[in-house]
Amino acid sequence: MIKKIVFGKVSSIANAAIVVALASFASRLLGVVRDHVLARQFGAGPALDIYYAAFRIPDLIYNLVIVGAIAAGFVPVLTGLIKSNEDASESETGTHLAPAQNEEAWKLTNNVITVFSVVLVLLSMVGFIWSKQLVKWISPGFTIQQVNITVIMTRIMFLSPVLMGISGIVSGTLQAFKRFLVFSLAPIMYNIGIIFGALFLTKPLDIYGLAWGVAIGAALHLGVQIPALYHLGFKFRWYWSLSDTNLREIFKLMIPRLFGLATAQFNLIITTIFGSLIASGSIAIFNLANNLQSLPVGLIGVSFAIAAFPTLSQFYSRQDFRGFNSTLNQTLRMILFVVLPVSFMLLVLKTEVVTIVLGAGQFTSNDVALTANALWAFVVSLFAQALIPLLARAFFARHDTIAPLVAGVVGAVANIFFAWLMAYRFGVVGLTLAFSFGAIVNFLVLAWWLKKKIGDLDEQKLIESLLKIIGASVVMGGAMMLSRMLLLRWWTVDTMWQGLKMGVVLAIIGAAVYLMVCVLAKSRELNYLRGRFKAKMAK
Repeated sequence: MIKKIVFGKVSSIANAAIVVALASFASRLLGVVRDHVLARQFGAGPALDIYYAAFRIPDLIYNLVIVGAIAAGFVPVLTGLIKSNEDASESETGTHLAPAQNEEAWKLTNNVITVFSVVLVLLSMVGFIWSKQLVKWISPGFTIQQVNITVIMTRIMFLSPVLMGISGIVSGTLQAFKRFLVFSLAPIMYNIGIIFGALFLTKPLDIYGLAWGVAIGAALHLGVQIPALYHLGFKFRWYWSLSDTNLREIFKLMIPRLFGLATAQFNLIITTIFGSLIASGSIAIFNLANNLQSLPVGLIGVSFAIAAFPTLSQFYSRQDFRGFNSTLNQTLRMILFVVLPVSFMLLVLKTEVVTIVLGAGQFTSNDVALTANALWAFVVSLFAQALIPLLARAFFARHDTIAPLVAGVVGAVANIFFAWLMAYRFGVVGLTLAFSFGAIVNFLVLAWWLKKKIGDLDEQKLIESLLKIIGASVVMGGAMMLSRMLLLRWWTVDTMWQGLKMGVVLAIIGAAVYLMVCVLAKSRELNYLRGRFKAKMAK
C-alpha cells in the first residue's frame, strides 16, 4: 500500500497538480522557515548579501546545463520514447509495457546522466578555479573582505551543481513516467539541508556553514529520488554516446532554451550587480521578498505547469491539437482562478506577511518595511510569473524552444533597462519593479506568439472566466481592506504573533468573500474543483 502511494503513477492533470502543489507547499513552507532562520540570525545586511551573491555562479551552471535540458529536451523526448514503446507493445501483445521494460528509455537516461555529469564536473572545476574573478565581476560594490568570503562560499557551493544536476535528470525521468510524489519531495529535502546548515553549522563554521548546508541539501535532493527511480526498473550503467539520435534531439531542443535561461540568469546577475552598488542589504531584501512571492508562483503556476507538461507532450505527439488546446485553456483558467485572489491578498497583507515570516531577531522594523514594499513590487507581476511556466512548457511540448528564448531575451532587456532607470532612484524597490516589468513583457510576448502558433484557444471562455475572477478578487480585496481598517482600531501588528493573528483573520474573510462571489457568478473553475473533490471523496 505504501509503495503504491509513494511510487504509484498519477495520470490525471488535476490529481498530479494536487500532488505537486501539496509537496510544493511543504517545500515552500520549509523555504519560509529557512528564510526566517536566516533573517533572524543575520538580518538584512552584508552577511546575507554575501550568501545570496555566492549562489549566483553555481546556480547559473545548474540552470544552464540541467534546467534547460530537462524541461525543453529530456522530458519531451523521453515521454515520446515511452509512449511509442508502449503503443508498439500494445499493438503487438494487447498490453502496455511495464516501466522496467522500457529499455530504450533507460538507455537514454543512462546516456544523459553520464554525459551531463561529466559536463557539470568540468564546468564546476573551471568555476572553482576562477571564482575570485567571477565574484568581483558580479559584486563590484563589495569590499575586499566581502569578496574573499564570497569566494570561499562560492567554491563550497560548487558541489551543488553536480549533485543537483544528476538529481534534475532523475526528476525529469520520474516526471516522464508520471511519478510525481517522490519527485515533489526532493525540494523539501533540499530546504531541510539548508535549514540544517543555518541552525547547526553556522556556530562552528560561521557563515560558511550556510554554504555547506546548500551542499548537504543538494545531496538530500538526489538521495530521496533514487529509490523511486530504481523501483521503476532503472539500473545505472556508464554509457557515453554523443552520436545517439535521442541525445542529439535533446541538444537540439535545449540550445535555444539554454540561451533563454542564460538571459534569466543574467537578469539575476544584473540585479546582484546593482544591489551591491546601492544600500547594504539590498541583495538580501530582494532575495527574501523574491522568495516570499515565489511561494504562490511555485505552488500554483509551476505545479500546474509540471502536471500538465506530460499530457501536453502526449497530445502533441499524437497530433491531437484539439486536446492540446483544451488542456492548455483549462490549465490557464485554473492558474488564474487561484493566483489572482492570492495576488490581491498579498497586496493587502504584505506587511503582515513579512512581519510573520521575517520580523524577528536581527531583522529590524526598517527591514520589514523595505521588504514589504519590495514584495508589493513583485506582486504586480505575480499573474505573469505564474503563467510563464505553463506557456513555456506548451512550446516545449511542441518541440519549440525558440519562442521562449525570444520572449526571455525581450523580458531580460526590459528588466535591465528598468533596473538601470530605477535602481539608484528607488533603491531595492526599483530593482523589484524592474524585475516585474520584465516578467510582464516576457509573458505578453509568449502569449502573443502562442496564439499565432495554435490558433483557436477558446478565448471567449478564457475572457469570461478572467472577468469573473478579477471581479471576485476586487470585491475580496475591498472586503479585506475594510476589515483591516476596522480591526486596526483594536489590534496592532508590531510583533510576529500580532501579524499572524491579523493575517489569518483577514485571509479567512478574503477567502470566504471570494468563494461566495464565485458561487454567485457560477464560476466554471470553482464548479470543476468541486466536481473533482466530490469524485475523489466518492472514490
